[in-house]
Amino acid sequence: MTLSSQSADLDWTDNGQPLSRLFDDVYFSRESGLEETRHVFLQHNQLTERWAKLPADAHFTIGETGFGTGLNFLCAWQLWQQTAPATAHLHFVSCEKYPLTAADLARALHLWPELNPLSHQLIEQYQVISPGWQHFSFAQGRVTLTLLIGDVLDTLPQLDVGHGIDAWFLDGFAPAKNPDMWQPALYQQLARLAAPGCSLATFTSVGEVRRGLQAVGFAMRKTRGFGRKRDMLCGELVERPATHWQAPWFSRPPQQACGQARSVIVIGAGLAGCSTAYALSLRGWHVTLIDRHNTLAAEASGNPQGILYCKLSAHATSLSRFVLSAYSFSLRLLHQQLPQGDASWQSCGVLQLPSNPKEQQRQSALASLGLPADLLQAVDADAASSLAGIPIEHAGLWFPAAGWVNPPALCQHLAMQPNITLKLHTEAIGLQQTAPGWQVLDQANNCLAAATDAVLCTAADTRQFTQTRHLPLKAIRGQITHLPATSQSLGLRTVLCADGYISPARNGEHHLGASFRFDRLDSQPSPEENLSNLDLLDGLATSLSSFWPQARSHSSGLKARASLRCTSPDYLPLIGPVADAEQLLSCYAELGKDASKQPTTPAPWLKGLWVNCAHGSRGLISAPLSGELIAAYLSGEPAPLPNDLLAALHPNRFLLRDLVRGKRQPPAKPTQPS
Repeated sequence: MTLSSQSADLDWTDNGQPLSRLFDDVYFSRESGLEETRHVFLQHNQLTERWAKLPADAHFTIGETGFGTGLNFLCAWQLWQQTAPATAHLHFVSCEKYPLTAADLARALHLWPELNPLSHQLIEQYQVISPGWQHFSFAQGRVTLTLLIGDVLDTLPQLDVGHGIDAWFLDGFAPAKNPDMWQPALYQQLARLAAPGCSLATFTSVGEVRRGLQAVGFAMRKTRGFGRKRDMLCGELVERPATHWQAPWFSRPPQQACGQARSVIVIGAGLAGCSTAYALSLRGWHVTLIDRHNTLAAEASGNPQGILYCKLSAHATSLSRFVLSAYSFSLRLLHQQLPQGDASWQSCGVLQLPSNPKEQQRQSALASLGLPADLLQAVDADAASSLAGIPIEHAGLWFPAAGWVNPPALCQHLAMQPNITLKLHTEAIGLQQTAPGWQVLDQANNCLAAATDAVLCTAADTRQFTQTRHLPLKAIRGQITHLPATSQSLGLRTVLCADGYISPARNGEHHLGASFRFDRLDSQPSPEENLSNLDLLDGLATSLSSFWPQARSHSSGLKARASLRCTSPDYLPLIGPVADAEQLLSCYAELGKDASKQPTTPAPWLKGLWVNCAHGSRGLISAPLSGELIAAYLSGEPAPLPNDLLAALHPNRFLLRDLVRGKRQPPAKPTQPS
């Protein structure tokens, strides 16, 4: 697995149609790509008729095997607007090994002016298309697109589709041009992911394709093709394929039927909680958002300037792959929902500068991958100085789309949805499971709120609840220092990051940080941490210290803010359903003796209880996509991340690791009286 990917290499016809050089094939019919899509995929999946009959809050999922120019997606979205209920949700999951660049996508979509209202929205969000899975939200959350960047035979096996694919668009270059795709392994995945009654349509009528689809359970038939093509194929899944073993401790808990919106309590109104509440509200959930403070984002999410800091490894680690997908989604959300300005955020770019030889090697390895230029660029010291507006002594990595965000402004925006009820100055002390769902309790065991589901976005305090006290969460204190802007410091135009960071001025102040302390867990600012933050300046740029020559001697008088981050042992967040820890250890005790066992006992879920926490110092990047993941779990939608990352983020991962390694033992069974 790699972080690198290759964009489509195109030629263009005289009338503006794109052609693939690699496959020597067209992306759509030379006669009319628009009408071809409508004939092959919309008509022969009976989408007009099916969508007109959907219940009000239904979810419908389309799967596609070649995104290409996005034409099929846009045509489906257009028809959805015209025929589906106003409160229904469309999910479009598409694979693409060679994504078009943003410029090529815009050029191709220029061919169809009637799609402009939708294509302009796609083009606007089609930025920083990095390797991995890319998630998009349109039409106030009514339409989602998940692009799986990579080979279809690698990506589809990693897809957790929730309630299943309702209609397949089997598209791509012709079987004769791209035989590597049209394989039995592909057809097996189409059947595995299909919902009951799933339909399928494809432009080709090749006998080998028809027989391959029939072999996995699709009833296929030939019908009239589009334009000069005599035949095409369409059909339905009539026989479910055999299922393969999946780790039950990472499987989705049983949920109600897709589209049955319910009530949910979200505890914690920082970035994780507000992102979760926002994502659920877009799906029609009635959300109660609870926080013990009088304002949103009062703890670790309350800094005046948070940094969109995208630190990556060149080795495609779980953390790097998650960060890549989450970073792109956060940028889309910010551009879509929050106007830029001193009060909210600025896409001013981030310069990552090496602080030691090891860091320099990491940056060089990343630069050699050929990642998209709108994601990162290697820059020398002169270019870095020009970008920063002040002298920079080192080469580094430039992230042009990144910048700083005022987290409270983002939280405020996310929480201001019509079906989110705020309960501030309300401290949740305990949880109690009831027949309908969950109650949140105060110190006196009074019920503060009740709902079918509850999501804990409470950072390290998640361990205060009986149901989640087993989670290995750690609090780390961090302090930022406020530096008043000077005539010299106002020249700084971008965020600088090395061992620490400094931001451009916002409302007359720069913010410098941040400390990492394990020995103090209070939020009282300390002068010594101001001094340690000031020590970070020279590692960013030697000129910075001269902008504040009196700062060290007046460190006790500098404004500062301290708060507690929350992290996990592997530095990945915990996102997903909660199980009964002792019962889980008992259910899978055999793994402690033989890790190769494949138990099938369903996990002992605490039905309706979820966590979204441990975002460390990456909350601005990770929280928005994490909210989407929680919403996908609760609503039965396709997951916005691959299965291996879902497992890497799953709250059960630590229990299973400890069980397999012999660090946790199942609880002893009570002895029977003689």
